[in-house]
Amino acid sequence: MIGKLKGVIDSYGEDFIIVDVGGVGYLVHCSARTLQALPAQGEPVVLSIETYVREDQIRLFGFLSDVEREWFRLLQTVQGVGARVALSVLGTLKVADLATAVAMRDKAMIARSPGVGPKVAERIVTELKDKAPAFATVDPAVIRLSGALEEKRAPQPVADAISALVKLGYGQPQAAAAVGAATREAGEGADAARLIRLGLRELSK
Repeated sequence: MIGKLKGVIDSYGEDFIIVDVGGVGYLVHCSARTLQALPAQGEPVVLSIETYVREDQIRLFGFLSDVEREWFRLLQTVQGVGARVALSVLGTLKVADLATAVAMRDKAMIARSPGVGPKVAERIVTELKDKAPAFATVDPAVIRLSGALEEKRAPQPVADAISALVKLGYGQPQAAAAVGAATREAGEGADAARLIRLGLRELSK
């Protein structure tokens, strides 16, 4: 199995590159984001590789980091997500943004990826929600708050404050993060009006 390739970029295709390693050209499929970040033709390159072996073919998928490759694998543990959809998601979202979107249950952000409908986005955030926080750059308290909202367990003033901020045009993850910060400042017993006020102040920073 090939886990890494170090060579020179021989040429670019629509969704792949050919990497020359000691005179052997390896065809490596990459996401749009990875292709844009790679150096020019003739330049050296190092890629983390995921190898797929089928009866009739061997396919190589290339990534700029081991973490990106790990997400490629994780995404495909979700029902209905194959290599093409996983590459589409990674081509649309940075790894940190994807981890945050899953941790915050932000289905809309994931559904921005071509070929990913609402049902698949829903499955991604549901099935990977326990794995994403380790990769996310989000306050764990905010992740828990989003989970509580999803399961209708958040205190009423908190839910009302987030709902009010969403109606003002903020995204649900942004609103949850702002109200989470407001709750820490004001204390658990604060009413919705105070949380909205503090949340707006947080969002204006």
